[in-house]
Amino acid sequence: MFPLHWISLAAARIRPHIRHTPLVWDAQQDWYLKWENQQVTGSFKARGALNKVLSLEAWEREQGLVTASAGNHGQGVAYAAKLTGTPVKVFASEHASAKKVSAMRELGAEVVLVPGGYEQAEAAGICFAAEHSKTWVSAYNDPQVIAGQGTIGLEIAADLALDESFTVVVPISGGGLAAGVGAALRGLPRPPRVVAAQPKASPFMHALFNGGTQSAVVESPTLADGLTGAVQDGSLTIPLVRQFIHNILLVSEESIARAVAFAWSEYGQVIEPSAAVALAAVLDKMVKPPLVVLISGGNIHPQQHAKILEQMAE
Repeated sequence: MFPLHWISLAAARIRPHIRHTPLVWDAQQDWYLKWENQQVTGSFKARGALNKVLSLEAWEREQGLVTASAGNHGQGVAYAAKLTGTPVKVFASEHASAKKVSAMRELGAEVVLVPGGYEQAEAAGICFAAEHSKTWVSAYNDPQVIAGQGTIGLEIAADLALDESFTVVVPISGGGLAAGVGAALRGLPRPPRVVAAQPKASPFMHALFNGGTQSAVVESPTLADGLTGAVQDGSLTIPLVRQFIHNILLVSEESIARAVAFAWSEYGQVIEPSAAVALAAVLDKMVKPPLVVLISGGNIHPQQHAKILEQMAE
């Protein structure tokens, strides 16, 4: 059982450095939207990264931080490192979003681009941290990171009288967000269902959740660049996701693009494809209202956003 009081401790620790993001009701659709794209650094990832870095001992920060990221987690760690005056090196895929790479560097991170995808970047980062006695900051496989992400669940619970009639829909990849939010909401007197959404093109956690193996997964390109790559073997998120998440839904690339366009046309919100998977599952009617839909980030290049809007308008 994940220690739920860790999430409360995380909330107190990171509160001075984050935003309590809006939870907005759409009466026509019978759902709430949690706009975490309005978070500092443009993504929920700042929560877990901050909680992890702020909970480190001084000597652990003095060693320097190393992480791997598709972009959003790296920005969160770089933001936390800047607050604490800590050096940080981020390993990212050579295919990482140029906008996200630039944002990490602007926050003071040294970014190392690695051939291959996120899985290769993560392996390179773990190896470098071990060989050079640096402090590794996982994007998901860390209880303090999970607790930080779980503060979103506390905010939802504080803003809304949730009960078991609700379904909360969240994106998933490595499982830190889903595990944290699921743990936080499981602590309520009448906890709602929590389901996760993932791109069909990169269904690694879906395979693990359903008793399969990652070795059987064939990954293909996806708009949701932040949700790619295999889950680290033995990650503590795997049993937590099985414990706290009711189901994992798979969404198509067309549905992801449609959700990005819908967020703009209906709400005037810029969201990135990785954040759109939860909304995509809802628009595909894979879950029924009443709902809370977590929009996890908004770090998309303007040209990509414009291209998606143009394609969906055709």
